[in-house]
Amino acid sequence: MAEKSRTNIFARRAALLAGGKLLLLAGLGGRLYSLQVVEGEHYRQLADDNRVNLRLLPPPRGYIVDRYGEPLAVNTLYYQLNLRPDQAGDIQATLDALSRVIDISPAERKRIERKIKRSKRNFLPVPIRQELPWDEVSRIEVNSPDLPGIAIEPELGRFYPQGDVTAHVVGYVGAVNETELADDSDRALELPSYRIGKTGIEDNYEKGLRGKVGTKVVVVNNLGREIEEVYDQRVEAEPGHDIVMTLDVGLQRFIMDRLADQHAAAVAVMEVNTGAVLALVSTPGYDANLFPNGIGHADWAKIRDDPYRPQTNKAVTGQYAPGSTFKMTVMLAALEAGIGAGFTANCKGYIEYGERRFHCWKRWGHGPVNITRSIRQSCDIFYYELAQKLGIDRIAKMARRLGLGTHTGIDITGEYPGVIPDEGWKQATVGDYWRGGDTLVAAIGQGYVLATPIQLAQMVARIATGKAVTPHLTRDLFVGDQVRVRPEPEFESLGLKDSSLKIVRTAMGQVVNHEEGTARRSRLTDSAWQMAGKTGTSQVRGISKAEREQGVLKNKDIDWLLRDHALFVAYAPIKEPRYAVSVLVEHGGGGSVAAAPVARDIMLELEKRELQLAAGEWPSRVALGDYSRHAKGQG
Repeated sequence: MAEKSRTNIFARRAALLAGGKLLLLAGLGGRLYSLQVVEGEHYRQLADDNRVNLRLLPPPRGYIVDRYGEPLAVNTLYYQLNLRPDQAGDIQATLDALSRVIDISPAERKRIERKIKRSKRNFLPVPIRQELPWDEVSRIEVNSPDLPGIAIEPELGRFYPQGDVTAHVVGYVGAVNETELADDSDRALELPSYRIGKTGIEDNYEKGLRGKVGTKVVVVNNLGREIEEVYDQRVEAEPGHDIVMTLDVGLQRFIMDRLADQHAAAVAVMEVNTGAVLALVSTPGYDANLFPNGIGHADWAKIRDDPYRPQTNKAVTGQYAPGSTFKMTVMLAALEAGIGAGFTANCKGYIEYGERRFHCWKRWGHGPVNITRSIRQSCDIFYYELAQKLGIDRIAKMARRLGLGTHTGIDITGEYPGVIPDEGWKQATVGDYWRGGDTLVAAIGQGYVLATPIQLAQMVARIATGKAVTPHLTRDLFVGDQVRVRPEPEFESLGLKDSSLKIVRTAMGQVVNHEEGTARRSRLTDSAWQMAGKTGTSQVRGISKAEREQGVLKNKDIDWLLRDHALFVAYAPIKEPRYAVSVLVEHGGGGSVAAAPVARDIMLELEKRELQLAAGEWPSRVALGDYSRHAKGQG
């Protein structure tokens, strides 16, 4: 009985154990079914993600060329020296061996070691040196058996063939910073070696120049190292658009050379009928090639500490008192108000206004002055008296009509708007009310009035045409990463009377071509053209009563920083205006001495280039298509 009971107990336990095993097997089978069938696709995808990686392919950046195809910004292949820590073995020994082949400073070595320590994966290359010169490439290749983990790899960089001639207008590219990465979702910016526009055209048309990133699928091992590429899944990167500028780099270079004897200056040249900017010069310049791969401390300190501010694009960001070049604005305001046509003034060298005495630049005065002579001789007294009749509101309204006090809209980053003051502006900005003396000072382009050289060129173009001309730097229009041909401009009329414009143009013509004109020495004597213009001298220091009594010091007798700015604006030819020019020479003294001769030479150069083009004698240029092939990596 006992034996039978034990047998039954054993049978029950065996049955329970077998049942438990069956349940475990059923559960295991169910889980295997779930993993392999129900969730199989999901886990296969995860496995593929561990085995297959998606890598980004950087798009070749579009080229920038001038109106004749001359290259201003191109892509160039250079060699980069990399170290792969996983292949180097003893890194210190490898660096010691490399130091015996090429010169590596202690500071550079510390930087390399820091990069290696920060690297999260030791199979990723650590850049040691960019733009490796050919002699170093050859020495490293010869010694490669003794340099484990050292590799020379090609990279596509940015190069600016014109150097400092176009640095301010074309700009430069640089490494992506954290803010730019956060603000832009484009995956191309995630690439460690990717560069984006920082200034100038490179920045303004960044999206159009950039192109679209490509991808490639690669098989990696368990360490994440690339083994092979899955070529049928490769998506090539789309190159960025090429940009053709309105700029004439030959003219740009001519102006840079012409200003070589000046410490600091700015020039804008534009077509009055189209708004196309032919030259936009700011001196001194700097070499844009210093920036794409990171400028060194010594080079940056040299640029930053230069008292003549080479990093500043004075043509669009330099805000200067326009001086007597502003008088055409006041004259037009008066003519449109019916005040100026028969207005005369007797200039005795000064006028009394309130408790102040306002002086003319000519100490003993000009005597009787009518409206055309007021521009021809640049009489300040005439405009002091005219300003009292006009008031600041009429002057400010006309100034804004001519494009002053606001952005021109030129397609380059960093433009400043200048200042055209009025009662509301002074109250809001200075916290004080407008005084009558402020109007007098504004009428001769001093005081709070500020303008940029590109605004002054636009002002002259508007006077020459009577239309709301606006400047531009590119042949095409870019909207985001889309491009379309810029349509022929249809500038609206300024709505000014023909009679008013005729008087101003006649007076500007006399400035250069009349025997009394302040710029008569700069008339185009060796040309079929005639030039109309206006000199300007912008005072940067106060002149005391005692100095006036003893005689105002000449610019050559005072420190450079205290000398007047020299200005000149012009258009030519007078009969059929095609070009507008503005010249500003910082602390250059008188506009007739320092600025007008520069404008004269620019006009002569423009005439020469027109004749060359008409005769088919223009120097041969490399076609844009040839540069484009290079940009796309095809040559």
